[in-house]
Amino acid sequence: MEFRADNVPLSTRSYPYQGLKEDDQAVTTTVVNVAPNVTSVRDHFLWSIFNFAFMNFCCLGFVAMVFSVKSRDRKVVGDAEGARHYASTARALNIAATVLTVLVLIIGIVMVFVSLYMMNRVIQQQQEEHPNILGGWS
Repeated sequence: MEFRADNVPLSTRSYPYQGLKEDDQAVTTTVVNVAPNVTSVRDHFLWSIFNFAFMNFCCLGFVAMVFSVKSRDRKVVGDAEGARHYASTARALNIAATVLTVLVLIIGIVMVFVSLYMMNRVIQQQQEEHPNILGGWS
């Protein structure tokens, strides 16, 4: 006997208090109609909250959070396809926000180190050309 996900029998036998005799072959079946598996859709809400709070590059974190909330609302209603659509958009926006923010941070750190290196070279050149400027009162 094969069961589909939307037709799950709860009971396949009869009970004595139902008024059936031993020789009757009646079977009572209760079927529950289950909505499609909407709960398996990931809405990326926590990732969106993190990006909104810490990695909100050009408001991408905020927009990702909006789509995550829309996906969660579609899950509550039972619209699996709509939830998947909004969740995939939220995921793409979260990826973009994370990558762009990390890229900007790396570029900023590299620029700070390059500028410190250049300032150090300029100071060394000045000391080589004019050794008594920073050398003291001798």
